[in-house]
Amino acid sequence: MNDQERDRSCLEGMRTGDTRALEALYERHNGLLYSVVLRILKRVPDTEEVLRESWLQIWRGPGAYDVARGNVGAWLVTLARDLAIDRLRSAGSPAGTDAPPPTEDASANAAHRQMSERVRRALDVLGPQHGQVLEWAYFGGLTQSEIADRLNTSPGTIKSWTRQALVRLGDLVPHEDWT
Repeated sequence: MNDQERDRSCLEGMRTGDTRALEALYERHNGLLYSVVLRILKRVPDTEEVLRESWLQIWRGPGAYDVARGNVGAWLVTLARDLAIDRLRSAGSPAGTDAPPPTEDASANAAHRQMSERVRRALDVLGPQHGQVLEWAYFGGLTQSEIADRLNTSPGTIKSWTRQALVRLGDLVPHEDWT
């Protein structure tokens, strides 16, 4: 069974109240979700709160996942990202701009830096158009319409570029490497 099949199986288990299924999905994806949300919010307490809210929504609504719209991992990232952006917008300004960076143990920090560098290299391989769209969407908190305005193109084009970039990024940095 591949990761995508395992993730879908977890969602099915969650629909019947299987907490072990939630735990398995959490173990596979929380590290990535944490990185994305922290990059947006910049503050550990806000990040942890948004992640709790994200996992609560996932637990309560695994049926919200639509296989036609992408893989489970992308759905989870999008859900957490959207909640983080909502948090930013409700605050009225970027969160934590004056907060010190979070402290981590040396091995976790080194692993995070190594993965960040791999993602950065992968984004460079994607080329400026696709890399910039992902940067703005996932780390800058911009909507597809806002990105379309900045690039003077349609939101549909941005949606297409985002999907293409995520698929290519998944090829360049396989999911197994995120855990």
